[in-house]
Amino acid sequence: MTMLSSFIKPMHREGIRFVAIFALITVFLFWLSNILGWVGVVLTIWCYYFFRDPQRTTPTREGLVISPADGIISLIEKAVPPAELGLSDGPLTRVSVFMNVFNCHVNRAPVPGNITKVAYRSGKFLNASLDKASVDNERNSICIEMADGRHIVATQIAGLVARRIVSFVTAPTQIQAGERFGLIRFGSRVDVYLPDGVNPLVCVGQAMVAGETVLADLSSDESQRDARTG
Repeated sequence: MTMLSSFIKPMHREGIRFVAIFALITVFLFWLSNILGWVGVVLTIWCYYFFRDPQRTTPTREGLVISPADGIISLIEKAVPPAELGLSDGPLTRVSVFMNVFNCHVNRAPVPGNITKVAYRSGKFLNASLDKASVDNERNSICIEMADGRHIVATQIAGLVARRIVSFVTAPTQIQAGERFGLIRFGSRVDVYLPDGVNPLVCVGQAMVAGETVLADLSSDESQRDARTG
């Protein structure tokens, strides 16, 4: 990796038209004022940065559950998976990764397996860091059946600024851990529902890297981890 490539990442094709719009507005702003024009340049660079799609190195050991999103663990709690997936109504451990407007927003599969269902539900646009956002906000859920028959659910949740969830996958289809399955535009959250009896190996406040950070180990009986802030 070169010094330049460590800062300049490829952009996902979903961002092309947005960067083009920002660039056109920037040209107009320069016509009005140089100061406004440079503000437009900064915003155009930010837009490009928002839609970046860097390569990731995904651990492939059997049983690992990988973070589907960049961001911060905002919640770990028991919750019922989205009803539209038609799964059991028993509560499972839900790990929420909150993405701010500076995080990479390309989402990646937490485990390998067969996507058995993709379910979209319209809703509100509350702050995605709030607990009730999982219930009230617009969302898109995928259910992945693993080789052992267990299921992992990843739910994309729109936020206060995010207004568009993009899904790259359909059901049924095979997917690998770390493979891209969608993105959310401009601030949002992704929830992962772990199988019954599986504890997360992360803590609230911990930084996540999509496609790389291990959230849980299906073969481990380790209890939920504690953490300290230093």
